[in-house]
Amino acid sequence: MDADSEGGDAPPSATYGSDAAAAAAAFRTFRTLVESADRKFARVRDLPPYGRGPHLLHYYRKVFRAYTSLWRFQQERRGELVGAGLRRWEIGEIASRIGQLYYTQYLRTSEVRYLLEAYVFYEAILNRGYFEAGKGSLASSSSARTDLGLRYKELRFHARFLIVAMLLNRTDAVKHLAERFRALVEESKAAHPETNFKEWKLVLQEIFRFLKANTAFTNTRPLRYSILFDSHLSSVPYIARFHANRVLRLQDALLTSYHHNEVKFTELTLDTFRMLQCLEWEPSGSFYQTPPKEPTDNGAFSDLSGASGLIDINLSADMTDPSLPPNPRKAIIYHPSVSHLIAVIATICEELSSDNILLIYVSASGRTHHNTVLQKDISGSLLNFSRPNRVSQTSHKQDSSLPDPPVGDKPDSNSCLESYLCLGPRGSGGFNNLYPEDLLPFTRRPLFLIIDSDNSHAFKAIHGAERGEAAALLLSPERPSSVFATDLTLNGSQFTYFLTAPLQAFCQLVGLSSDVEADVYRNAEGILSSALAEWEVILCTCNSLNQVWAQVLPDPFLRRLILRFIFCWAVLHLFRPIEKSSQHLPACIPSLPESVSPSSAKTQVHILQLAENFGVIDHFHFSDSIRDSVPNR
Repeated sequence: MDADSEGGDAPPSATYGSDAAAAAAAFRTFRTLVESADRKFARVRDLPPYGRGPHLLHYYRKVFRAYTSLWRFQQERRGELVGAGLRRWEIGEIASRIGQLYYTQYLRTSEVRYLLEAYVFYEAILNRGYFEAGKGSLASSSSARTDLGLRYKELRFHARFLIVAMLLNRTDAVKHLAERFRALVEESKAAHPETNFKEWKLVLQEIFRFLKANTAFTNTRPLRYSILFDSHLSSVPYIARFHANRVLRLQDALLTSYHHNEVKFTELTLDTFRMLQCLEWEPSGSFYQTPPKEPTDNGAFSDLSGASGLIDINLSADMTDPSLPPNPRKAIIYHPSVSHLIAVIATICEELSSDNILLIYVSASGRTHHNTVLQKDISGSLLNFSRPNRVSQTSHKQDSSLPDPPVGDKPDSNSCLESYLCLGPRGSGGFNNLYPEDLLPFTRRPLFLIIDSDNSHAFKAIHGAERGEAAALLLSPERPSSVFATDLTLNGSQFTYFLTAPLQAFCQLVGLSSDVEADVYRNAEGILSSALAEWEVILCTCNSLNQVWAQVLPDPFLRRLILRFIFCWAVLHLFRPIEKSSQHLPACIPSLPESVSPSSAKTQVHILQLAENFGVIDHFHFSDSIRDSVPNR
């Protein structure tokens, strides 16, 4: 049984009463199965997407069993059902629900195989035109041709299929679906002039705005972690021999963003879309391949792939790619309230095991009225808490580069309350303000924080005020940099861009467009790869590496984020903007070793090589000794 199979042709009209009665009985059974499956579907759909535990698997098994029975029944009794009035779009609705289930399961588990299962069903729906109004029902097309409800189903299906195709990086399919969606909206307006399709026109604008921002460079490396590109052969032995007193694995990640007029498609913003893929393995091997389908005698298509679209899948079976570790689970929250965000973090932390770490990524606008006060000290003395400091001595013992809290220098606690991130519309009040101290209760568990905001540096105050575990912080510049005075937010956050697609972010910084010659770009990829490999070895062999970074370095996703941060830090430090200040630079806490800082020769030389490769060396400043060292390398 596969998503494309339609069964045999409809039999001739029943001529005997027994046949008519059997068809009527089959149709009643079909309706009962549909109602039962729909109730179970609604129950699963309404579950919180960040939930965990075996009870969720129980619900998913029940709903998959329900749709398995329904799908088999409509295949086996197709002739009778058509004779009783089964319409074509109803088959598409069942297949679409199955696709939605697989997509929802992907969001819960981060297993890409579920995403591919959804793609298989959606592709079958599209190829067979189940929702196309012109095809009507299997019995008669006249009633469905002008059905506005059917038109809405087709629009929703295309929007869902687009998201799945984008997440799988099916570029050709995405372009095709976007153009079909545009044509469908125009056809809908013409066919139903009395109906306002404003909402769908806004979705159409979102689609093309998103695609324009996300396809600036074609034929580039995937955002997901690729063994081929992101595992550096020269540094693999050092990673294998690296030993820390404690090793943490990235188990869960929470991703959210809130910006005015940010680039998004439905509830997936461009920043979270990039970070989502950055925390997944790039599928490898034949497991995720979708071979061509061959037509069978009855015109249906047989699916020969490993991920066949079977809906009676055993969710407890081990169907993952054996060559790859599991992806960290991710909770993606669209425009949450602060209370909702805190509740989700608390839920995840409650189930976080002692040898795992939670990554929290927040991209949002901020506000501060006391920046000069807040940035005097990054040791944690800014937060005037009565609760004693319980940060483990092991975490801070190696952090000798940070100053001790000044004795008796405790600013007014109200100054901290003026620095926050805005997780709501302008003028919505303090209910939507996320303060640094809001995250402190969760530092009883290991946290890896990425704050991408124009007020990110206010979160330096977390350091030293943790409740048990020293947090790792990567903080964005408070102002983006560029050779042009343009609004860079049209292409998403610059800092997130550096962490997820560093070479593309570099090109954006220096004003290079997507028409860079292929050989030049390929050479740049080699330069960047060499740089990351060398910095990886430096970190693995550094005796002064802070324990906060040492304990996460073995994790491939977190290690790659740290290395890309070093690249971003060096590039922005060496960049020549019109005006230069600390607001244009990112920050990490605790400090990374001086040997990978922007002032290090082993860091600068790679940036120089990259700038020379692209012919943009005039946009950067290097010491004469570094310039002279390049030809001799």
